[in-house]
Amino acid sequence: MDRTERFYKIDALLQGGRAVPIGTMLEMLAVSRATFKRDIEYMRDRLNYPIVWDRETRGYRYEQDGEAEIQNLPGLWFNAQEAYALLMMQAMLSDLQPTLLKAQIEPLKARLRALIESGQHAANDVEKRFRLLATGHRAVAAQHFEVVATALLTRRQLALRYYVRARDERSERVVSPQVLVHYRGNWYLVAWCHMRVGLRSFALDSMEEVHLLDVKSQEVDERTLEEFVGQGYGIFSGRKVQWARLRFSAERARWVSREMWHPKQEITWLADGRMEMRLPYTDLRELTLDVLRHGAHVEALEPKELRTALKAELAQAIRAYA
Repeated sequence: MDRTERFYKIDALLQGGRAVPIGTMLEMLAVSRATFKRDIEYMRDRLNYPIVWDRETRGYRYEQDGEAEIQNLPGLWFNAQEAYALLMMQAMLSDLQPTLLKAQIEPLKARLRALIESGQHAANDVEKRFRLLATGHRAVAAQHFEVVATALLTRRQLALRYYVRARDERSERVVSPQVLVHYRGNWYLVAWCHMRVGLRSFALDSMEEVHLLDVKSQEVDERTLEEFVGQGYGIFSGRKVQWARLRFSAERARWVSREMWHPKQEITWLADGRMEMRLPYTDLRELTLDVLRHGAHVEALEPKELRTALKAELAQAIRAYA
């Protein structure tokens, strides 16, 4: 019986609610007292199971917290979403620079490592065999993030010096923060812009200066905020929702059909193996970039403005290679 099997056996014995004498445990598990104690310590200290010593029965039991049930042990390992979540949390904590939270984070990292290890798979081996390759990440100044988060949670306005890459311009803004969004590896602040008198998205890495103001934020109702954040395609938002229709080659459709471009996307398969995707957008910029990734394997069927934007971009690319 390996260690993982012993964990499940110990859990099954303790789930009855009564203390199990140590002699019974040793007999059922067929291990030495030293090995058994190491298993108990691991389950209690690393997997966080409430196992306590019962003096009267000279055995072990679960310490019940009211009517709460003891959680089940994790499986031998995790499914794709769970593995991604665990490894992503570990990567984010590893990248974190020393802060006031260091004392609180270290136990969390140890707990996370124990979860990743789960069973007979050593954490070092898991970390070596599973990799997360992050691309497109843009660094955000730690002090800027802290100021933005403080303004967001204390409901105060911010003064920004903001760099607009598309126009190579800088501007001074006063904004009322509404929500922080992590999208495609980068942070964006959705805020009420007092200069533009409307909601706008601001990339945190484009904030050159950030100052907290002692002025209460202007609140935006939840419905308006949700419409701004979620109705269109990507991080760029606007008031007018339009629908695009794209046709992918049979070859590329085999990949794209498995991708989520937008929660409301609609997919239609054609008789020759090609695929059409229909999806909403409010701003052409990000959608145009994603369509261009597929080159000759995709055609934008509608609307006309999307076809025009793509033709102009492709023509400019051809001129660059002339």
